[in-house]
Amino acid sequence: HCEGAAAVAHYLATHPAVHAVHYPGLPGHPQHALAQRQLQGGFGGMVSFELARSERAAAAQVLNRLALFTQAVSLGDVDSLACHPASTTHSFVSPEARAANGVTEGLIRLSVGIEHPDDLIADLDRALAL
Repeated sequence: HCEGAAAVAHYLATHPAVHAVHYPGLPGHPQHALAQRQLQGGFGGMVSFELARSERAAAAQVLNRLALFTQAVSLGDVDSLACHPASTTHSFVSPEARAANGVTEGLIRLSVGIEHPDDLIADLDRALAL
């Protein structure tokens, strides 16, 4: 689970369609050192990323092209899940408040499950090929 999330995060960090990746296991994460001290055995299975095209339509295109990631607002399953927070979990929050908290229109949240990381990366690669 944690190894898969790390592989996905590292892949996304190098993809030209991705503006930013939020994962404490990446050295550039602002709380990476803290996570290293506190998290034993891995950095968890949650990965969020922002598309270079920070638009709801671009996020919807990516989500709709995913085959292995199920679109769901639930998190922490053994199956990989993907969510667009701005239109689901944070849809009731004002656009200004979402922006102030980093919930952009191009933000996609992943809950990486136990599928093989190569399969998940291939799925993301195909979905990001806009």
